[in-house]
Amino acid sequence: MAENEIKFDDEVDITDVVCPVTFVKVKVALEEIDAGQILRVRMNDGEPVQNVPRSVKDEGHQILKLMKNDDGTYNLFVRKTCE
Repeated sequence: MAENEIKFDDEVDITDVVCPVTFVKVKVALEEIDAGQILRVRMNDGEPVQNVPRSVKDEGHQILKLMKNDDGTYNLFVRKTCE
């Protein structure tokens, strides 16, 4: 698997919402997948990139990678931990 190629089980796009709704959408998406699965979160630069990874980690989930896309958005890959 290439370094920038991470297989994921589900995804959520939060580019159309603002904080704190960004994390709420991510939290709901994480609740809908099984422990061990990977969620890809597409988000904008700024507050989401600063706050969402920290909040996800504070919830106990594993941050796998944060990648910048060519269009200026970011992909955050999160592995859901045990509930």
